Parts: sequence; structure tokens; C-alpha cells
Amino acid sequence: MGGHTRHKYRNRKNITYRQYEELKDRAQLPVMVSVIDGTGGKSIKYKDKQAKISAAVNGGDEGALRSLKTYIADGRDLTKQDVDFSRNVVILGMDIVDQLFPFEDPLGKYIVVNGLKYRVIGITERQGNLFGQSQDDFILIPITTYLRQFSSRWTSLSITIEAESVELYDKTQDEVVGIMRTIRKVAPGDDNDFEVASNDELIDTFGQFTGGVKLFAFAISIIALVVAGIGIMNIMLVSVSDRIKEIGIRKAVGANRRDILTQFLTEAVFLSEFGGIAGVILGVAGGNAVAMIFNIPAVIPLDWAFYGLLVCSLIGIGFGSYPAYRAAKLDPIESLHYD
Repeated sequence: MGGHTRHKYRNRKNITYRQYEELKDRAQLPVMVSVIDGTGGKSIKYKDKQAKISAAVNGGDEGALRSLKTYIADGRDLTKQDVDFSRNVVILGMDIVDQLFPFEDPLGKYIVVNGLKYRVIGITERQGNLFGQSQDDFILIPITTYLRQFSSRWTSLSITIEAESVELYDKTQDEVVGIMRTIRKVAPGDDNDFEVASNDELIDTFGQFTGGVKLFAFAISIIALVVAGIGIMNIMLVSVSDRIKEIGIRKAVGANRRDILTQFLTEAVFLSEFGGIAGVILGVAGGNAVAMIFNIPAVIPLDWAFYGLLVCSLIGIGFGSYPAYRAAKLDPIESLHYD
């Protein structure tokens, strides 16, 4: 990033709570306009228990839980009155509940955040881990209370907009961007002095991250399949060498080359399918174990299991063809005299 670009981002004005309120009042198309901000490294206590210092302290309004992609499991959500009157109320993520209230109901109790008391009004559903990072290690307080206690000159709020439908998505975004430019007095022709991140952009970013992982896994899979195929071919070659006399006897009693070829190809496919079925079982067991450890729902993609078994069959046929061909072309007379 060049010096001019760094200077541009460094000198942007913060997004303020007043700007959020004005945007919410003026925007007509969104079904939800919500605000959120967060900080970490704060002391969160209940009596003699203290939460991990990694817990996030989030400030938000009555729509903030949707931005955090979770819902109330017990108690209630924040209300407009909580925000308007800057109440000292708090909603707890399940990690905080586990740490501070392992054996009692937290609702109605008071926790202390950086020396100030907050009454617990709700707890969220457990979300589990994502990429090894807990999604339940947070608390949520009214945004006005948050700004009063934790804001600094670097605080710039995030505003979440939800469109009514896919069809109205672009129109809603255009309306919100236009209103925001007016509120922040951006001159016509100038670039936005704020960032707009859509779900499509987030999906693209995630896709770029996972694309490399998928490519690496694909390369490893190809190498593993080739190694497994070579192993099957070697096993079948040894089998052919050990059963030359058996092949001669079969040909002497009427078996033709096609019969011998089919026999050894079937054995090669059986070997590869045996390994494939074992791999599917171990994969399902491993996936369930990971799901239990990270407390996330396990998904068993049956279609991909069948695709895997199909690939195993193709590997068995491909790498078993040469040993089967060698067995089929053996001379019956020489095979009967083989010792």
C-alpha cells in the first residue's frame, strides 16, 4: 500500500453514533439498520470469578445480535429503551456463562466490567468454534453505555444494513451509500470516505482463503491416490506371480483371456474398495469427533462418499489393468509347468 493510500485511510473521519442515528432515520429501504463496535482486554468479573482477558466487550443496539449471527437462548434482547437511557445491562455469550456461572442461573445477577456493575438480562445460544476461535467469548451492552465507558478518539462504529430481499439488495445499498455520503459531506465525484463490505465480498475473501487450502488438499489427494494405485499394482503383480500355476489350470479347463482379465480386475477393485470403505468410515468418525470437540453440527456428505468409492473403483481398474493383462496373456502350457 502506497504512502498516499495510507494517508487517505489514516485521515478518514470516524463513523459516529450521531451519523448512525441520522442514517437510520433517513433510510427507507432497509429492514434493519444496526450499529456495533467492540473492544477487548477488559476485566469481567462475578464475585471471585473472572472471565478470560480475551473476552470481547461489544456495544450494540437491538439488532446487534443479528450482526453477531446469534440469538437469545434465555432472558431478553436489548431494547431501544436500554440504548436510549444508556442502561447498565448486559447479554452474555456462553463462554462467559461457563466461566462465571458454572452452577447458577446468571439472569438477574450483576457482573462487574472494568469496575462498573451490569445486570445480566440475557444469554445467547452456543455457537461453538470457527477456525479454532470461539464465537461465544463475548458480552454485549447498549452502544450508548459502551461509548460512555470505552470509546476513544479512534472509535469508529460499524453499521449493519439488511435489505428486504435479494431483488432490493442493490437498490438498498445505493440508497444507504448515498445517504451516508450526504451525512459525511462527501463531495460529488470524490471517493467514499467509508468502507462498504457486502456479503458477496466477504464470501469472495473467504473463497480466496479456502481456495489455496482446497488446491493443497487436492494435490495431496492426487499423490495419495497414485501411491495407493502403485501399491495395488504391486500387490496384484505379486499375486499373479504366486498364482501362475492356478492360472494355467483355469486356462486348461476352458477359461479364456477375458475370464482371467475379469478375475484379476475384480480383485484389484475389491482391494481399492476395501480401502475406500475404511477411509469413509474413518472420515465420518473423525468428522464426528471434531464436531463434538468444537461443539458444531456434524454433516455427513453421502454424495461425496459415493464419489470417493467411485474414484477408488477407477483406481483399482486403472492400476490393476497391467497385472490383469499379464495374467491373461500367460501361456497355459508354460503355466502348468511353472514350479
